[in-house]
Amino acid sequence: MRVLHTSDWHVGRTFHGRDLLRDQEAVLGGLADLVSDERVDVVVVSGDLYDRAVPSGEAVETCVRVLSRLRAAGAEIVVTPGNHDSAARVGAFADFASAGGLHLRTRISRLHEPVLIDDEHGPVAFYGIPYLEPDPARHALEASADVAGAAARVEARTHAAVLTEAMNRIRADISPRGEQVRSVVLAHAFVTGGDSSDSERSIAVGGVEDVPGSVFGGVDYVALGHLHGPQRLDEHLRYSGSPLAYSFSEAAHRKSVWLLELDAGGLSGVERRELPVPRRLATVRGTLEDLLTAAEHTEHEDCYLSATLTDEVRPLEPMRRLQERFPHAVHLEWQPEGGRATAPLRYSEAVRGRDDQTIAKGFVADCRGSDPTESERLLLQEALRAVDIAEVRR
Repeated sequence: MRVLHTSDWHVGRTFHGRDLLRDQEAVLGGLADLVSDERVDVVVVSGDLYDRAVPSGEAVETCVRVLSRLRAAGAEIVVTPGNHDSAARVGAFADFASAGGLHLRTRISRLHEPVLIDDEHGPVAFYGIPYLEPDPARHALEASADVAGAAARVEARTHAAVLTEAMNRIRADISPRGEQVRSVVLAHAFVTGGDSSDSERSIAVGGVEDVPGSVFGGVDYVALGHLHGPQRLDEHLRYSGSPLAYSFSEAAHRKSVWLLELDAGGLSGVERRELPVPRRLATVRGTLEDLLTAAEHTEHEDCYLSATLTDEVRPLEPMRRLQERFPHAVHLEWQPEGGRATAPLRYSEAVRGRDDQTIAKGFVADCRGSDPTESERLLLQEALRAVDIAEVRR
């Protein structure tokens, strides 16, 4: 059996205000070609199908088209929700969808019930562990403690505790099935040793969010979701990462999916398949004039751009001017060079012994790096005079 491991689609996400639905559909829809070319039997999505618990209508339509293309290419699909998803919404009509080859594993109480898909060697059991928020998950697990091998109570309120209990239930289900049944677990979690980026929402509870990889022992492969960089923690324990970059911290990522093969004895191999990049990310630094004129930046003109301006004085309308050359500039910071004092100043120290006009002029100079012009000083005087008049009339 050939299985394609992907996760963290985040359909409906924007990138610094830019709509990504078209890019997402192009990349994710292209997985159907990979399914066809590589003779993939099953596609697994390990959480964060959507970017929001209540996705827009356009995001849902995009996701439906992508899933339909994957199914039409010949793959069964197994999905479990992540921390961005609403498990109830993702799992709506799950029993009906499974008849069409879309298996939505969203209920904590049923995480020990696998999707069984056969190949020439027998069944492969796919278990979906939805994202487990520790406290609600603990109650859900306790409420369903009548399953074979389940503990009566989950004492600790941590990610590690609820995931340990989830895996105990899965192993209890695998054991009586015999060695001929191979197993794949989908899980959405932060496993110790994984490298994070700026685009993942923290799942820390009580200051602890990671779980040891040893929790996931006893299965043939664990398809992890949550971290957006593709990475291998062990031969059978991997993150596929997100299919697109969702922060500039991911600029160096090689976005990809894992293609794994299961033979009669279990996991026989895992290969990487890189995904296309709809638009590259780039970061640049320099004065505004340098960024607008230097030939070395020509290669960045079609990239999503993050610029750090080093001008001693904050330029006027810098983003508008940048976008004349870099139409996809989306992020801007000003970090002036030249040793300007940046030490924090307490409010009482900043205003002591100064009149309102001096304080206002100092604020402009501190924010921009230069004193107000004559016309700006007149505007400040007029504004302060209007405030004084309003306070007298009050």
